[in-house]
Amino acid sequence: MAIIYRQEIIKDINLFVSQPKAKFYDGLFLHLDLSPVSGSHAKTGRKSQKEALFCSFIVMKCEGFSQITDLHDYLNNNLLIAHYCGFNIMKSLPSYWTFERFIRNMDNQVLKDVMEKQVTKLAKLGIIDSSFIGLDSTPVAANTSHNNPKSFRKNKFKKDNQPKADKDCRLGVHTASNQHSEKNYEFYWGYKNHVLVDCITGLPIYELTTTAEVADSTVALDILAKTNEFLPVRECSFIGDKGYDVKDIYNTVKNDYGGECFIPINPRGTKDHKKLPIGNPICDAGLAMHRDGKFSEKGKTRQKFCCPYKRTSIKNDCPIDHKAFKKGKNTGCTKYITIPDDYRLSINRDTIEFKSVYSLRTECERYNSRFKSAGQERLWVRNGKSAENLNSIAHISLLAIAIAAVVTKNNNSYRCIKSLKRVA
Repeated sequence: MAIIYRQEIIKDINLFVSQPKAKFYDGLFLHLDLSPVSGSHAKTGRKSQKEALFCSFIVMKCEGFSQITDLHDYLNNNLLIAHYCGFNIMKSLPSYWTFERFIRNMDNQVLKDVMEKQVTKLAKLGIIDSSFIGLDSTPVAANTSHNNPKSFRKNKFKKDNQPKADKDCRLGVHTASNQHSEKNYEFYWGYKNHVLVDCITGLPIYELTTTAEVADSTVALDILAKTNEFLPVRECSFIGDKGYDVKDIYNTVKNDYGGECFIPINPRGTKDHKKLPIGNPICDAGLAMHRDGKFSEKGKTRQKFCCPYKRTSIKNDCPIDHKAFKKGKNTGCTKYITIPDDYRLSINRDTIEFKSVYSLRTECERYNSRFKSAGQERLWVRNGKSAENLNSIAHISLLAIAIAAVVTKNNNSYRCIKSLKRVA
């Protein structure tokens, strides 16, 4: 008799004690548009298994789990949350392999559509704006022993030593900071996640996953073009680190979108010459050099400066006996300075305006930190398709938190999941 009574209680979901975390997920899924996942525009009715699996991965990213086994155990121990995901808790939850097949076979374009709807909704609510946008990438390490710091395997970071565990990952390099003289870098096998962030709210607008060897600058224009299709980026202030210091990016932002770029110069091995206030460089001997004509090369105009003894009838010796100076022939060293005849070089990066706008790029770093805390710093999957889908779901979960916070008037919590769970 006691067993029958217990079964009747379990069948009535309303008899479960509603805790703040369960209420948090109830509100989260209530404001999540699942129409791209289900292929239907209906917002009511019981969720399909495909929608339930999708919602369960939202739980996985909100809880910061990195493995499906952790998610599976969590849902089994919190059946009310599994119910809000859309599972029939009167039956056993789907197996590990069902979750694994779902994340591997999911069409990433569907996830892109879900994220687009979220961004559009936040834009209509007046939260997300494209006035100040920053682009950055974060490394995502693959699930392979090559990335294990305790591994003493030789040549594990050689391009031809492809990990057998993940045939899709590639070899990349990650530096510790954005300084051009940074020598603290490390290699890794894996992927990159490029994300365009609203630098005012710190929320993502568009994301793209590539393999680790892809340069940041090569995907910037594609990301801007895709974003402009659903959220206009006209007259935007585009912010990026030195990895985006490419002429095509400057010209596209300026000419096609009417915006401004706030990107520091990448020296790329150039030397910083000492100059006089009028712009003439100073030679190694401490003498002011003279102008000696201009010339154009590869679309750039360069001003040539020569030794001050070159144009004098007085036969002098170089004070430091420079190797380029030939005694009795009035020759000496030369230096070249590129004349700023394009938009990239015409930007004054020493102004207060440039420095204050560029400081907004820290929002990209903060968002990347929240992205990694969702369990995306190192993957448990072993293929590129699953890695791409997990990255997209992590962004969707963070946007879903923001939407739930704004709709429920908890605007102060839309970037902090812990505080939102407490007030749910």
